[in-house]
Amino acid sequence: MFIQALVINITPLLFIPLREEFGLTFEQIGRLVLVNFATQMLVDLVCTAVADRVHPRPLIVLANALAAAGLWIFAYGANHFASPYAGMMAGTIVFSVGCGLLEVLLSPIINAIPSANKSASMAVLHAFYPIGKVAVIVATGLALFLLGSASWPWVMAAWSVLPVLNTLAFFLVPLPRLADPDNRHTLREMARGRALYLLLLAMAMAGATEVTIAQWTSAYVETALGYSKVIADLVGFALFGLGMVAGRLWFGWKGSHGNLNRVMWISAALSGLTCLAMALLPSPALALLATGLSGVFVSMLWPGTISLAAARFPLAGASLFAFLAAAGDAGAALMPWLAGLITDHAGNTLPDWMQTLVGQGSETGAAGLRLAYVVTALWPFLMIPVISWLNRAAACDGHAVS
Repeated sequence: MFIQALVINITPLLFIPLREEFGLTFEQIGRLVLVNFATQMLVDLVCTAVADRVHPRPLIVLANALAAAGLWIFAYGANHFASPYAGMMAGTIVFSVGCGLLEVLLSPIINAIPSANKSASMAVLHAFYPIGKVAVIVATGLALFLLGSASWPWVMAAWSVLPVLNTLAFFLVPLPRLADPDNRHTLREMARGRALYLLLLAMAMAGATEVTIAQWTSAYVETALGYSKVIADLVGFALFGLGMVAGRLWFGWKGSHGNLNRVMWISAALSGLTCLAMALLPSPALALLATGLSGVFVSMLWPGTISLAAARFPLAGASLFAFLAAAGDAGAALMPWLAGLITDHAGNTLPDWMQTLVGQGSETGAAGLRLAYVVTALWPFLMIPVISWLNRAAACDGHAVS
């Protein structure tokens, strides 16, 4: 899960350096996120056909090896492709394939391990994603500050040591089979009711919310709030990551004994409100605080939806988690790219009602980033009725989740 956090979150730390060094547009930067999660989505869909039929070891070893290779290609592929951007795109595709495999395999491995509280185990597993995020943010931010932004290829290559070590480690650990082929929920059975489609919709919205905030936080804090690069990385981006760590560890240790649906409703509502606060608060300090709080509230949307799915389909194998991951990646691919598109086209022109609240940004893209966060806030608000419909559909089938 740490490796997954690494390959997803290292590129956003480089948004502004890459834009300045290579003259990239905000849409091109957002397109890297689109390709990252679109590739993961395709891998997720392919894995629905094979993940339950093979042992997870070869796939998870391959996942880590591809993550390492992709980081090297991104860092040093510029001289071997038609343009530096093509090298970045190639590296993104390679490490995204590895990330997609990790995403498909890690949750069902945890689900297959005997546990007294599956939702708590799932929350703790997913807590290591923001733990990895914070570690990557702090170490990368400090390295870029001390060595200069031009050192980014060296920094990215240095991080590749971790997936190399993980590749070797997964040769050694015992791993369970992910499903009993003779006693499991098949996709055909799961697709007969409404629950699966509502779960997929909820995952798409969760992915759109979490990843858009996460991927654009560093650029938002630097451009829209006017803080320096090092503050944007080490305070803004890290605050969001620390908020996610706190939320997921709390749920894993304490909150999993409560009402999961209620936790999801509250998390979705507060995620939307903090996203609006980031967009509309005129005070940079308060907007920065809202960034950290958004991490707490958004932290349960993705693993919480997975826990709802595991409770609804307890005999499902990796194919269910692969479909959920594909839906989450679809939202995670489209909304961050749309945020970049909104930022480019809005420029520094806000709607009149937003100008009254926050004024005009001084940096190019400041107003557009704020507007993009307003659009992002729609998704967690829309999750609330979806979760309610899901619980009603589960109750009709005798599978309501408390």
